[in-house]
Amino acid sequence: MYDNPGQPGFLVLEGTMSETNPYLLKEPIPLSDGLILRRSSIADTDQLAEFNGRIHGEDEADLKRVASWTKDLMSGSHPTHHPDDFTVVEEKATGKIISAMNLISQVWSYDGITFGVGRPELVGTDPVFRNRGLVRRQFEIIHEWTRLRGELLQAITGIPYYYRQFGYEMAVELSGRRVGYESNLPVLKENEKLNFKIRPANPNDLDGIMRIYDDSAAGVRLHCLRDAADWRYELDGRREDDVNRSVIQVIESKKDEIAGYLLHPPYLWNDSMNLTGIELEGGCTWQAVIPDVLRFLWTQGQAYAKVEGKTCCAFGLQLGSDHPAYQVALERLPTYKDPYAWYLRVADLPGFLRKITPALESHLRESNCSGFDGVVKLGFYTSEIDLTFKEGKLLKIEESRLEHWDKVDAGFPGFTLLQVLFGYRSREELEYAFPDCWVNPDFRPLIDALFP
Repeated sequence: MYDNPGQPGFLVLEGTMSETNPYLLKEPIPLSDGLILRRSSIADTDQLAEFNGRIHGEDEADLKRVASWTKDLMSGSHPTHHPDDFTVVEEKATGKIISAMNLISQVWSYDGITFGVGRPELVGTDPVFRNRGLVRRQFEIIHEWTRLRGELLQAITGIPYYYRQFGYEMAVELSGRRVGYESNLPVLKENEKLNFKIRPANPNDLDGIMRIYDDSAAGVRLHCLRDAADWRYELDGRREDDVNRSVIQVIESKKDEIAGYLLHPPYLWNDSMNLTGIELEGGCTWQAVIPDVLRFLWTQGQAYAKVEGKTCCAFGLQLGSDHPAYQVALERLPTYKDPYAWYLRVADLPGFLRKITPALESHLRESNCSGFDGVVKLGFYTSEIDLTFKEGKLLKIEESRLEHWDKVDAGFPGFTLLQVLFGYRSREELEYAFPDCWVNPDFRPLIDALFP
């Protein structure tokens, strides 16, 4: 690997990969105990689907949904994932897959600056073969693939702590949900009618949905870009029971004009019907739309419950820790589920900072540190990164070995800087949570300005 997750800091070794390098997995790599590590092919589809369903499925229904997701990824129809984008560890004698993971490529934006992102997914090993370093070996391969694709950041969701072992830091909010019940539903008054119709989206709706998504995402620091191929795949490219399939619904006004869209899974989560995304056309008010959305969720949940032989007892809005919909419907959503977090990895932090330099300069320009002249030394206990500014312009970013921990202007243990870089935590929150995270008082306003 080109970074060592066992060592704090962000020093990156130089190197390139040739076509014959084993990291490309052009040929299988022999491992110990009669195992081999290789790249997937379309012939692995059924066995990978069975393996992933068995390893990741939480119950029988979930097992089938994870297997369907795997088949979708291996089908060749995914916009950015191909049948050879899994790493596979198998028993040489039997051909049985005993460990696997894959890489999905995306494009994200940081304050309008776009860059490639690699999404490792479906990381799993048969229980009998765990604690042998098989996942670590595969991460070495996956991290090299994503580097060769020019992806500056890797992102994954998963169980607590685990991915910290491979150079990841929890650095972006994930999920967060507010839940209501039948007694919380807004009741239509006598002769009152719905203001909006909610119906399944069709291909003719996609241009409008894309525009609404792009407009709403423009105000978000970090978001995923979705082009026409992505939206079409989400609309009708997945199997019906793919665990990651979202039903796209159009919110339509009385004039049959698109007022927004919403996303929800095609099944209940336990006993709840959940909304996982919603955006509105400019000019539409949340106060007008949300009551009809809550009624829709309840009705849809009862329909799913009947098909699944369950009882739907609740409706949930999974929209993070803060959202306009919550403010409108706060008293109708009495139960709060705390957000989790994305794991992020930035192997080449100086390179990423160079990429987002215009955003950092903009942050500075909009603060009371506008026009700053000087050098900011960020320390990571084994390395440091120096940011040189001239009249508010970031002219140079240099990385070096750290000679002494207190000869810098700020100390960020491990990968904690990612939390302030991506807006997950403030500088003040980090200093409170980590005794070895500190910022020289003279530089606190500047750090707060660069990473608001």
